[in-house]
Amino acid sequence: MSTFGNHLSRRAFGGAVGAGVAAAAVGLSPSAAHAMSAASANSAEQPFRAAADRDSTRPNILFILSDDLGWADLSCYDSPHIRTPNLDRLAAQGVRFTHGYAGSSTCSPTRISLYTGRYPGRVKAGLEEPIQGDGAGLEPAHPTLASLLGRAGYTTAMIGKWHCGSLPDHSPTKSGWDEFFGNFGGSLEYYSKIAEGGHYDLYEGETSYSDLRYYTQIITDRATEFIGRDHRQPWLLNLNFSTPHWPWIAEGDTEEAARLEKLLREVPPERTTYVLAHTDGGSLDTYRQMVEGLDRSVGEVLQALEDSGEADNTLIVFSSDNGGERFSYSWPLAGGKSTLQEGGIRVPNIVRWPARIDGAQVSEVPVFTPDWTATLLEVAGTRPDPALPLDGVSLAGYLLRGEDVPQRDLFWRQETERALRRGKWKYHRAADARIPAYDDQDVLFDLEQDPGECANRATHEPELLAELKAAWEKVDASLLPYPAA
Repeated sequence: MSTFGNHLSRRAFGGAVGAGVAAAAVGLSPSAAHAMSAASANSAEQPFRAAADRDSTRPNILFILSDDLGWADLSCYDSPHIRTPNLDRLAAQGVRFTHGYAGSSTCSPTRISLYTGRYPGRVKAGLEEPIQGDGAGLEPAHPTLASLLGRAGYTTAMIGKWHCGSLPDHSPTKSGWDEFFGNFGGSLEYYSKIAEGGHYDLYEGETSYSDLRYYTQIITDRATEFIGRDHRQPWLLNLNFSTPHWPWIAEGDTEEAARLEKLLREVPPERTTYVLAHTDGGSLDTYRQMVEGLDRSVGEVLQALEDSGEADNTLIVFSSDNGGERFSYSWPLAGGKSTLQEGGIRVPNIVRWPARIDGAQVSEVPVFTPDWTATLLEVAGTRPDPALPLDGVSLAGYLLRGEDVPQRDLFWRQETERALRRGKWKYHRAADARIPAYDDQDVLFDLEQDPGECANRATHEPELLAELKAAWEKVDASLLPYPAA
């Protein structure tokens, strides 16, 4: 019998079951009962506290990245209608971060920030928001999480979405991963694997691979196969799901998949992105099915890890590459993907390492994608390239030794938008009409009191606003400039 889920505390389990029974007794709807159960389970969490008296060998590292998953799209983050029992159990066995952030509000810049541990604007490819077409990409010579861990003796693999440049010049295996299985671009139809530009996009290494099953299941199977191997050294697996990125195709919806495939084959290559964006399809229920399918896949991967006997000494990080899009749920946050409002950059973030970290804990410490790069390098016993210092800070001292997280600002930049978080305060400016009330103005929000970014405190705290603006501009001056229009 599997031991998966045994770390869920009796208190959390009892609270969840009790809430469900109570809800049924008073005649609540299934979705209301589900929300009540999730809230009860979360109430069993304790504020994070490091278990500082433990030791372990270097861990395996499993970094699971979802695609366009909103901050509150998991039931452990209080989704009112999506059920994610496997990810809920992962959170119950580890630490759930309530102020976890992506490195950007779009796909490829965040991935670059994870692979390099640096702001996207440090490299030319990071100026593409996101990368489109065949030109830009992460330069193979740049040190990556995989290349640095590989030098430290790790076996490295990427399974799923790369989105950091295309062949022949760019690929995971050119950037330090020992093996790759997945897609190169930003999106693809889940069955036919037709991507932007109208080409087929499923590869093993740098060779096209034919498999017309549902994409999420294909990469799940590949991940469980990798985990189940007889590994003789620690490993890194970047498992990059495309779910729940558009097109809105749930597993089994072959009729809609066939309709999109027909359109993709009929339109000129430059129009395929519009077809894949699927503006004429999708629904809340389809989105629910996609997220719940992602959760089932995570459950399969975690079961494979249990079966391998390596679960206790595997450090798992789960996150999303940016905030949610259409059909996503991010209450009470404002905005979504492609904006630097909270809904565009704050994401679900869970870490589990049973050998070193206790479960049923929650942390309100703000962290973002490049921090995980620094953390993983430290726990693996290696260092970044001194010529290319990281912009993230390691959380190892906080998670393993009870130290305070080093004080620093969280910084984001897009071509028409800027943001910086320091403590509870957030400085923001958007030079476009997506946020009409604050169009091209410097604004300031107290996220502790106002996570929805509704009350501009700029006139109340002018000195603080000026200080945060200057801090943002200092970092910006050290980055590559955007190309002239």
